[in-house]
Amino acid sequence: MLDQVLRLFEIRPDYDLNVMKSNQDLYDITSSILTGMRDVLKQSQPDWVIVHGDTATSTVTALAAFYQKIPVAHVEAGLRTHNMYSPWPEEINRQITSRIATYNFAPTPLSKQNLLDEGIKENSISVTGNTVIDALYWVTQKIKTDKNLRKEIEETLIRSGLPEKMGGSLTPQLVLITGHRRENFGEGFTHICQAIKTLSEMFPETHFIYPMHLNPNVRETIREVFSDDKHENLHLIEPLDYLPFVYLMEKSRLILTDSGGIQEEAPGLGKPVLVMRDTTERPEALEAGTVRLVGTNYSLIVSETSRLLSDDSYYYSMSTRTNPYGDGKACERIVEKMLEIA
Repeated sequence: MLDQVLRLFEIRPDYDLNVMKSNQDLYDITSSILTGMRDVLKQSQPDWVIVHGDTATSTVTALAAFYQKIPVAHVEAGLRTHNMYSPWPEEINRQITSRIATYNFAPTPLSKQNLLDEGIKENSISVTGNTVIDALYWVTQKIKTDKNLRKEIEETLIRSGLPEKMGGSLTPQLVLITGHRRENFGEGFTHICQAIKTLSEMFPETHFIYPMHLNPNVRETIREVFSDDKHENLHLIEPLDYLPFVYLMEKSRLILTDSGGIQEEAPGLGKPVLVMRDTTERPEALEAGTVRLVGTNYSLIVSETSRLLSDDSYYYSMSTRTNPYGDGKACERIVEKMLEIA
């Protein structure tokens, strides 16, 4: 999935640790990244290391830099649920990374306050907005202005398994779904899939599109729940490149997700988000009214989705709110600050 993003932004890695293997756990990932980055840092000898977000890659890379006394800058710093097991292990990952970092780039004032509350010095924090909004605006503009690209995206979606009638204008009402969080593995994903199955029966004219994450723990549950499903409006497809995924977000009525980034991206497109988690590290979206928490509760997923599909006033109360995550210029602010402090 990383390769898709690298191709889109025309990024050619200087190093590839190739750490993703089948059936590995967090111990395997952590040890592979730590030893791999040890060698990369010794060879490249950077003045700074910039890490992004809350993945094991970011945290372990920051740790590897710390072991060699290389200063670290953390992009998207300060997001917190204040529950170490939700999301797991990301909540602790980002706390560790911010503690290691010499400088933290917080996307919002609330993120900055979280860092201050943890004892991070104010002169080592900048509020920048979130870089995901920069990427989103860049991609949507690219799609909007390039007719040939739109046609290529529509053909890609048809090849991925979506009906041909959904190419072109994609006129049917769409619900886009994503899910991958470790804390939802097992029973949580079963409830999510059962809710989606019920919704596809309740709304036969609405198309439900689920690009399935590559993690076997996710796919196994999806296959079990939908093994006998014959609903023509339910589409289980392979993961999409970022361009067609953004295209689908723009065409969708709403989005069901347990993703963090989509909670920021979708409101930027005026799309309501139902978050299939019990907590969120993005409370700004809750306060703005652009997202709702539904957890993995079958009844709540069904009822809230049904309401957004059938109640226009409720839908517009969420879709017309202001996105609190930035103006698309976060990267400029980060570059300016790095040039100042490096």
